[in-house]
Amino acid sequence: MILGSFPSVISRKFGFYYTNPQNRFWRVLAGILNAPLPASTDEKIEFLLSHHIAIYDAAISCEIEGSSDAKMSKIVPVNLKPLFKEANIKQVYANGGKAYKICKKYLEDEIIKATKNEVIKLPSTSPANAKFSLEKLTSEWSVIARALE
Repeated sequence: MILGSFPSVISRKFGFYYTNPQNRFWRVLAGILNAPLPASTDEKIEFLLSHHIAIYDAAISCEIEGSSDAKMSKIVPVNLKPLFKEANIKQVYANGGKAYKICKKYLEDEIIKATKNEVIKLPSTSPANAKFSLEKLTSEWSVIARALE
């Protein structure tokens, strides 16, 4: 399972994860899995299902200015218990520092109890994380591909 922090303005508008074309999430996943880049929402859903990847957000609600994780406040963490009960989730990955902080502060016990593993922090695929090239992100995120083998 990959947890983001909270959906961007664009993702909230379109009602699906990582729909901002500047976000490198889908390019990174396609790259590490040697798969075609999914374009439509249906293709993205099929991509996730076929690779046994769940995605969600660490915060179910918050106050936020725009799409900036730095502007998040009054965070309400997601309840992962129903997901852990229904799905065989073995590892949780945090997409970026804010998602990781939310996991550590609110969700760590729940994650460890369900997966027997601590959450793994990955660099954010957000366009705001410009210091990481697509190649560097792909290298760091390849831990997911290795776990799925």
